[in-house]
Amino acid sequence: MSLWDEVADLEIRLDDYSLQRRESATPSGWTRVTTTVVFEGDGESGAGEDVTYEAAMHDDVPAELMLAGTWSLDDFSHRLDELEELTEGYRRWAFESAAFDLALRQAELGLGAAVGREERPVRFVVSTRADVKQWLEHAPELEFKLDAETDWDRALLKGLRELDRVRVVDLKAYYRGTSVDLAPDPELYRALAEELPDAVIEDAWLEDGCREALEGAEDRLSFDAPVHSLKDLDGLPLEPKWLNVKPSRFGTVRELLKMIEACEERGIRMYGGGQYELGPGRLQIQRLASVFYPDGPNDVAPSDYNEGGPRAGLPQSPLPAPEGPGLS
Repeated sequence: MSLWDEVADLEIRLDDYSLQRRESATPSGWTRVTTTVVFEGDGESGAGEDVTYEAAMHDDVPAELMLAGTWSLDDFSHRLDELEELTEGYRRWAFESAAFDLALRQAELGLGAAVGREERPVRFVVSTRADVKQWLEHAPELEFKLDAETDWDRALLKGLRELDRVRVVDLKAYYRGTSVDLAPDPELYRALAEELPDAVIEDAWLEDGCREALEGAEDRLSFDAPVHSLKDLDGLPLEPKWLNVKPSRFGTVRELLKMIEACEERGIRMYGGGQYELGPGRLQIQRLASVFYPDGPNDVAPSDYNEGGPRAGLPQSPLPAPEGPGLS
């Protein structure tokens, strides 16, 4: 039985839903906006988070869709297929994950119990552009996921190697027109591969001499931004040994579970990724990690890490295994 088959028949009794807008000023100077979709039914509530990055798009999250009724999770997902308002993946995931959360709570099941798996403590890394040494002064055991920068040289990389705390380096090669774009650079790629020989290398460009620059590091290549479905994974120029699983990228619970199952069958190691969630979405990506990839270098650090710079008193890895019913 597939993972999706394990949960497809869960029943949802939905009476109504509401929306909750959240905003937070980020340390880097922009305002993050998300919308939480809250489903209510039979005395329980389930939530999902729309993590669309364009703030203006949160002005038109649909608030009056005809969704009330009793459904199986599978039938409800097919109902959402019919709605033009939910064609965008991040928004679709908000409604899908709210339904999944509600179904689990109404069945008094946690995610692990629903799919017959153990929920385990979650190892996490901290994604930061700050000097990692500042973080390590407060918590020497922290591990990191870093976005590469154009001015990184071998001296800096050697210093990071000596610290032995960098687990993933993101090359951001598949973003266009954003503040985090990084133009592919074979020399930078070669230096990273050589100076950080144990780090996972995420979203590297594989044309224009870049693939040759990464020769010998193929088993450390991972992808994130280009992969929204199993079809996307199959369309990559190589089959990676790693995948950053951001649930909201997949739109539906069905597609997410299909991807996880395919990775397990193919021996592709997974780790969780976040989308700067402000609400229940953060707890949900942690819980998914606890069930399917608890030991990966999960970029699912508690939201406290997004709310300020290096400081003492923050939760440390691993996070305790989740408890109770639901997806969060």
